[in-house]
Amino acid sequence: MDLTATGRGLTPEATAPITVRPWLPAAILFAASMTFAVGSTWDIQWHSDVGPDTFFTLPHLFIYASAAVAGFTGLTVILITTAAGRAGRRVDGELGGPGIGVFGRTFTAPLGYMVAALGAASFLLYGLWDLWWHSLYGFDAIIDSPPHIGLFLSSTVISVGAVIVFAAARAHRWGRVGALFALAHLATSSTVTALAVQRLSTGSVRWTVAVTAFMVILLMVVGAGFERWGATITAIFASLTQGVFWWFAPWAARTYADFVGLPMREHIRGIPATPALIPFCLIPVGIVIDLLLRRADARARLLPVVAGALGGAIIGGFNPVQQIIIYDAHLPRAAVIVATTVAAAALGALAGYLGRPFGEMLRLAAPSEKVSA
Repeated sequence: MDLTATGRGLTPEATAPITVRPWLPAAILFAASMTFAVGSTWDIQWHSDVGPDTFFTLPHLFIYASAAVAGFTGLTVILITTAAGRAGRRVDGELGGPGIGVFGRTFTAPLGYMVAALGAASFLLYGLWDLWWHSLYGFDAIIDSPPHIGLFLSSTVISVGAVIVFAAARAHRWGRVGALFALAHLATSSTVTALAVQRLSTGSVRWTVAVTAFMVILLMVVGAGFERWGATITAIFASLTQGVFWWFAPWAARTYADFVGLPMREHIRGIPATPALIPFCLIPVGIVIDLLLRRADARARLLPVVAGALGGAIIGGFNPVQQIIIYDAHLPRAAVIVATTVAAAALGALAGYLGRPFGEMLRLAAPSEKVSA
């Protein structure tokens, strides 16, 4: 989609496209999302291995810097495209997707960067709430406090913007790969957001597992609808991220504790808290989804639902094994395993139903005349 402005006589220089290379702000936005992942993984591990923290810590600096960088990047691109549109210069749709008029077309905002900027603004508001929360209660003893959940949701919005930004450049390899990397980042970070429902896990269903299954399957189905073998590639990228953070999280917590002169908790096992939330079976689930969705045309509309249900059942059924591997835990009651697997399969089916059209919509973020078959 090209954005043009009408009005005063347009010279060849005015109608020439703006010279911002789309990959540059996209890379900065993705780096901001990964900075949040580093800071949040570090912060959660600190809570696990060291204890409560205050507002002003190094992991928190990473977290809030990520939102600042994302916000300024989105704002800069929006101002550039707005100025270009007013001057009658063409704005390539590969720069963040189709342009959206904001405040009566006072601003012209590429869709991806507008979403990211809104996420950054929301992040700032939740950050102020978190500062107030710390000033009221002092140390932060739990990771799933209300402002923290808001911060994670705001970061999710920023990451969704990054997915759209890369998808808009789908005609280029960096755009396709970047979109799948951004989806993988969303899949790994969504497991922390699922902690918002852990208070509900008092009966037979482990809702954190079921909600995690919904989120990661939704994103893998989106990947499958966006790119051939997209679910498998997304799962591979997510598993690689899990492997890196598996090493990084305990190391960062211990190194920072030594630096500030705080002791580690007694009898810690050094288990990476955030990576342990990510299912180990993502790659098999991605393969199952891709194999089934290769046939999911207009005559096979139920296949995404079946693929999601199978993926959810795999994640729910394998979770007890993962808990035994990580925590040397005992196998839960059969009723818990069955109930959690059924809930994960049901939410996975819903994710499959929603994810397929979302993936097709993501393909539409790219200028149709430039997308290769």
